[in-house]
Amino acid sequence: MILQEGKGELVGWHDPDENRKWVEANKPRDMTKKITTAQEAVAKFVPDGCYLAMGGFGHVRVSMVMIYEMIRQRRKNIIMAGKTAVHDIDLLIGGSCVDRVEVAYAFAHELRGLSPGGRRAVEEGRVKVVAEISNAGYQWRFLAAQMGLPFIPTRAMLGTDTLEKSSAKVIKDPFSGKPICLLPAAYPDVAVIHVPRCDEFGNCQIDGTLVEDFELARAARRLIISAEEIISNDKIREKPWLTKIPYFLVDAVVEQKYGSHPCQMPMEYFFDEEHIGEWLALSKSDEGTRQYMDKYVFGTKDFDDYIRVIGGEAKMRELADVEHLRRPMTAPWLKNKGGE
Repeated sequence: MILQEGKGELVGWHDPDENRKWVEANKPRDMTKKITTAQEAVAKFVPDGCYLAMGGFGHVRVSMVMIYEMIRQRRKNIIMAGKTAVHDIDLLIGGSCVDRVEVAYAFAHELRGLSPGGRRAVEEGRVKVVAEISNAGYQWRFLAAQMGLPFIPTRAMLGTDTLEKSSAKVIKDPFSGKPICLLPAAYPDVAVIHVPRCDEFGNCQIDGTLVEDFELARAARRLIISAEEIISNDKIREKPWLTKIPYFLVDAVVEQKYGSHPCQMPMEYFFDEEHIGEWLALSKSDEGTRQYMDKYVFGTKDFDDYIRVIGGEAKMRELADVEHLRRPMTAPWLKNKGGE
């Protein structure tokens, strides 16, 4: 018996048996080479109107190379999984790619402040928040999909306004007789994950925390990987415990050095706080947003060209020095808060 139903729109759900048949028909298990370009990956696997989830967390290990390419190809009507969506969703909204969001955490830039562009788009009705969920709830939606279940039970969100705005349902637990929350599985049409390294088949190694990328990679129907470096399969096999995403989940592999800029790539390069600050300042207006897009997205032919425009190897060496504590961090938001 259903005791309570959230009023949020159900996005990304599929019958698990139907999804299994789709995967069997569309995801071959042979080890084929999957190296392609960002342009080709977006053109082939990111259609207008898709339900999209980005890997990483906030400003950490985000595939900005694929974000810029989606904007450059003018993708439209994307439904975004706003699980820990910060700079990725802000740019996609600024590029008029996203018009609906299920929100766990979005429309802010963590300690840098709120998102002027994303918030303005919601307030003016250009982007609609179709549902809300907790951060843990989103990870569990992906976990349910990974496990081939229609939903996953949890006691999180019970008694909260978040539950009322979600797509969850509450039933009577047949064992304890108490209320239990059922979170529907989420199968993204497309997931995009940036990794330090992988091989040509898509076996991916990830250093540090996985966040929910383990579950997300196994829940998504299509998975695009961007990697700082493509290494040989022999190198991958030397440390098999580092392979967090196996080849048979992956549809495309894009090699892109510095592909997470201006976000952080752990153990490689730090956040480019000056560039993020530039975006936050310009995105306070639609005109400023257009200026940013014209300079850094539509004014560049690809991500290598974008890296050249933001300062090239010299800038990336500076960010690597900060990441490895060889140089102090400077940031506009620190100055605004009275920092050094």
